[in-house]
Amino acid sequence: MKKNTVVGWVLIAVIMIGFMFFQSKQMEKQRVAQVKEQHRRDSIELVQREAQRIQDSIAQAKKDSLIAAGVITPEEEVTPEQIAEAAPAFQDSLLVKASEAAEAQLITLENEKLEVTLTTKGAQPYAARVKDYTNYDKSDLYLFNCGANPNASTYNVAIYVNELVNTKDFNFQVAEQTDSSVVMRLPFANGGYIEQSYSIGKDSYLVDNTLKFVGLDIPKNVFSYDVDWNVIVPRMEKGYRNEMQYSLAAYRLDGDDDPEEFAKGHNGNVSVNSKISWLAYHQQFFSAILRAKDNFDALQSAVAYVPEDEPGHNLMACGARFKKELDLTAEGDRVYEHEFYFGPNSFNGLRALGQKYEKTIPLGGSIIGLFTRYVIIPVFDFLNGFNLNFGIIILLMTIFIKIVVFPLSYKSFSSSAKMQILKPEVEKINAKYPKPEDAMKKQQATMALYKRAGASMMGGCLPMLLQFPILWAMFRFFPASIELRQQPFLWAEDLSAYDSVINFGTGIPLIGDHLSLFALLMAVSMFFYTKITQSSMAGNDANGKMMRFMTVYFMPIMMFVICNNLSSGLSYYYLLSNIITMITTWYIRKFVVKPEDVYARLRATEGKPMPKSKWQQRLEQAQKMQQQRMQQNGRR
Repeated sequence: MKKNTVVGWVLIAVIMIGFMFFQSKQMEKQRVAQVKEQHRRDSIELVQREAQRIQDSIAQAKKDSLIAAGVITPEEEVTPEQIAEAAPAFQDSLLVKASEAAEAQLITLENEKLEVTLTTKGAQPYAARVKDYTNYDKSDLYLFNCGANPNASTYNVAIYVNELVNTKDFNFQVAEQTDSSVVMRLPFANGGYIEQSYSIGKDSYLVDNTLKFVGLDIPKNVFSYDVDWNVIVPRMEKGYRNEMQYSLAAYRLDGDDDPEEFAKGHNGNVSVNSKISWLAYHQQFFSAILRAKDNFDALQSAVAYVPEDEPGHNLMACGARFKKELDLTAEGDRVYEHEFYFGPNSFNGLRALGQKYEKTIPLGGSIIGLFTRYVIIPVFDFLNGFNLNFGIIILLMTIFIKIVVFPLSYKSFSSSAKMQILKPEVEKINAKYPKPEDAMKKQQATMALYKRAGASMMGGCLPMLLQFPILWAMFRFFPASIELRQQPFLWAEDLSAYDSVINFGTGIPLIGDHLSLFALLMAVSMFFYTKITQSSMAGNDANGKMMRFMTVYFMPIMMFVICNNLSSGLSYYYLLSNIITMITTWYIRKFVVKPEDVYARLRATEGKPMPKSKWQQRLEQAQKMQQQRMQQNGRR
């Protein structure tokens, strides 16, 4: 290929990459703006609808009270004067005044794994610390902490009891307390109360929450209560982009096997008017989950990711409103069971809870996900049982996978070796058919040569194609595997994040602010692997040369750009996979497929008719059609 041609193609590739990068940035800005605007509209609509519902409930409740007092008849409309006259009667049903309630206090429940701090102001979670993990900077790992950010968490119950009551606005009284449980109550003037109780089990990340309405005068036209749950999740990992990419929100509809995801790596919102089992705010390695043991009846939720340079070092702001229908048939206390999960996204740990929480872990689609769940994870767990360094575990997993796929890839490796041996013969064919109009004859002669030698045109490509599902499964597994989190190997201090041997101090387009050595070594190994593979490919025409240029040079550069910000464990696996493949290819070419055997087969099949493949038959048919068209054009 001429130098000018190479330079031209390189410039085209650079321009295309630059344009795609610029275009993606512009599209992302437009998408974010659209999402924000839609979220704003949805929020306004929600507030307006909820305000109207509350006003309607209040008006109806006041009307019912006036009817009961004999002030009006059911057919009459309520006037402002009648409401003003009856105002003292309404005031008698108000809650205990805030000044009469005890001051807010913090209560801590904890076990071996989890420390949950509750506040009597609103009887709600105040902080959740996962005890056996730390942040990237080795500080305590909180899923939320109102001590550091007063707005980090809100868990509010809203119900109309002759007036709208938001539990977050009132101080509850502690009725009972032990080391693992607490009961808090908000008393009403009529002797009724709202009760919130929390308990934490032994060696668990679950927190049980029981909500009770005891002796409350709930109007007959009030059919539900609302639960507002807001969480600001802080950043916990090394790389903001990687952490955001693998974070999401998910909910599970009652009876469904798979949860529904939204806000996966970008802002998002959802509105569902069906029975909801649970809602999860899923950071890359940890989750905050709220479940109703007998389902919520509707959900509105939104997630907004915080910019990387935000001073509070937060990741995403999450908010949800659940609607829960009241049990109108219940006599006496109305009791509703909820459950929180504050803990790690361990596949086996979440699966053991039996609520499909583990399906929030992004392990790939149906086929890739099955392979990851039933092959990759069991092998990984088995090797992990020997307490080996995780770098060694990845090496052993790579060897195991290569052994498993070797029977499928051996024929491809063998074909690639035969094609390398036959390269001089292919060059003779190219010299025999130099004209462009003889391209099909040259192709047929080359395929016949490979057929006689027992090689395949696709011999160099099939090994990569066979490995692709496995490579993709690993691409999903490593960044989502909490077992690799903060595990060091060689110069990488955390195999779940990128390794940075050079920090540039500023962002470089496509690369970022650092250089990952594992990603660089992976790209170099890919260069040599593709160079070895492509050296056996025939064709000196412009298309063949361009194909080799794209695979040998462009693809390794592209993979480096992609992997530079991803898990160093992933780049390390790709590096090992390429090295083992190169060693296998060298061994087969050196000791298994010998030139004398290939040429002996050629001599044995010389002059003998070979069965034609369907591909050869189609080529011949295409050649005949081309010749017919040329003859017709000549006659004209």
